[in-house]
Amino acid sequence: MSLYCATGTIETDLSPRQLNDLLAESLARLGERNRVVAVPPDQSRVHSRAGELTRFAWEHYGDRLKAVLPALGTHTAMQPGQIAHMFGNVPQNLFRVHNWRTDVETLGEVPAEFIREQSEGKLNYAWPAQVNRLLSQGGFDLILSIGQVVPHEVIGMANYNKNILVGTGGREGINRSHYLGAVYGMERIMGRATNPVRNVLNYASDHFLRHLPIVYVLTVVGRREGGGLAVRGLFIGDDIECFQLAAELSLKVNFEKLDEPIRKAVVYLDPEEFHSTWLGNKAVYRTRMALADGAELIVLAPGVKEFGEDKTIDGLIRRYGYRGTPATLEAVNANADLANDLSAAAHLIHGSSEGRFTITWCPGHLSKEEVEGVGFEFGKLGEVLTRYDPEKLSHGYNTVDGEEVFFIANPGLGLWAHRSRLSHS
Repeated sequence: MSLYCATGTIETDLSPRQLNDLLAESLARLGERNRVVAVPPDQSRVHSRAGELTRFAWEHYGDRLKAVLPALGTHTAMQPGQIAHMFGNVPQNLFRVHNWRTDVETLGEVPAEFIREQSEGKLNYAWPAQVNRLLSQGGFDLILSIGQVVPHEVIGMANYNKNILVGTGGREGINRSHYLGAVYGMERIMGRATNPVRNVLNYASDHFLRHLPIVYVLTVVGRREGGGLAVRGLFIGDDIECFQLAAELSLKVNFEKLDEPIRKAVVYLDPEEFHSTWLGNKAVYRTRMALADGAELIVLAPGVKEFGEDKTIDGLIRRYGYRGTPATLEAVNANADLANDLSAAAHLIHGSSEGRFTITWCPGHLSKEEVEGVGFEFGKLGEVLTRYDPEKLSHGYNTVDGEEVFFIANPGLGLWAHRSRLSHS
């Protein structure tokens, strides 16, 4: 097991040239590789710099890079314009589409007793370690898993083996991992590198992935003081050490602890990145530990046009709505369609305020009836944008017409909490 690159601090600002050089040095240490596949995220993680790193890998390997498999999970396939925007001049004929319902091979199962132990007795099912068949059967001598480590609602800290086992995983693996996280409790998981869901994926890695030549390329990305984003760290390795180092830095860079709870938050979702509440509910996940009881969360979502990225899940969200944990668990027990798509059930739990604060969605392409039908408040985007203009608000606290508002320009880049909700503070 090897660590090829570990560089970064809360003040590091790696340039594209430095990223390229560090990646090239690390790849050179791997020795000759002739059949390479890159597994980056999709456009929903465009700020990860994974697109740039994938392009650098293609420039390094040339025609030895045989394929690029975006780790879509349940997301919609990338369109040509999105590929060009994120990956530049990487040939589009290299890109493959992952279908989480049909394209997977099960390499083994994490036993039910391990899941029961990790879920504190709440769940009793085995967990299938599933990956896209291209990775398991493609004859590659290098699988480059590229992405960003950042606090995450399902897995505590994003990336590492999640990129393979969930990003290129199958229906049952995705459903059961998401549901485990939701049942265990999102607020007990977010920002923690060690947690039940990660423990399950680590078990699967140790038992079922060791024969695959996976090398992880992990970034940590934060905000610059004067605006814009900076790569604070780059970690490259073939085992958990690079992830642990990246997670340690990410907590310093991406986790903002507040002395007082937020009474009113306004979150902006970049229309290039967010097209659904499935992705856009990061506005809820990442702020919930910072919001006061009775607070108001306003989500400005000019690009949002649907609830689920997957048509089946979109229908389930419309049917059952974001009604909170008790209602969702009851619906799972009573309805086979929701019980068969546990990732959707987990998402409905994650996206609810549990009645603790109000959530007002201001989407560009969903009606008032649609938004209120799933349990959210509705705001007219144009009117709310006029009052809370993202171009005029700065990150953090702002005063708008005498009202104090906490503004977040991209919820995918962080996690916010007030100290009374942090048991370790």
